[in-house]
Amino acid sequence: MGHPIDPNALMIAAATASVGPGRLPELLRTADEHLRERLDEYDRTYECVDEDADAGTTTFLVPDGHWDEIGDELGVNSREADALRRAHEQHLLRVGTERRRRREFESALELREAVVIGE
Repeated sequence: MGHPIDPNALMIAAATASVGPGRLPELLRTADEHLRERLDEYDRTYECVDEDADAGTTTFLVPDGHWDEIGDELGVNSREADALRRAHEQHLLRVGTERRRRREFESALELREAVVIGE
C-alpha cells in the first residue's frame, strides 16, 4: 500500500523535513493506514476542503497541533510528526494551485493543518 501524497509535494516536504528522505515515505504509509481507520470520524468532525476521486484522496482542515497528536498516537518523534505535517500541507498547496484556490488554502493553513487521507 502506498500513500496519498502528491510526488512533488513529497519532494518539497522531504527537502525541508528533518528526517531522512527514505524515512518520509515510510512514515506517510504508516500515517495513512492510521488515518484511513478514522475516515468516518474525520468526515463527521472536520471540514473537508477537497475530494479527488481520480487520486483517491480526501483532504481535511484540522486544528493546529493535530499532527502532534497523530505523532503521539503513531509513536513517532516530533521531527517525524513535523515531516508528516509538512507533507500533507504541501499536498494541499499543490491541490490549491491546481484548483486555483491556493491563496484560500494558504490562509487556512495559517490557523489549521491539513490531513490527506487515501481511499
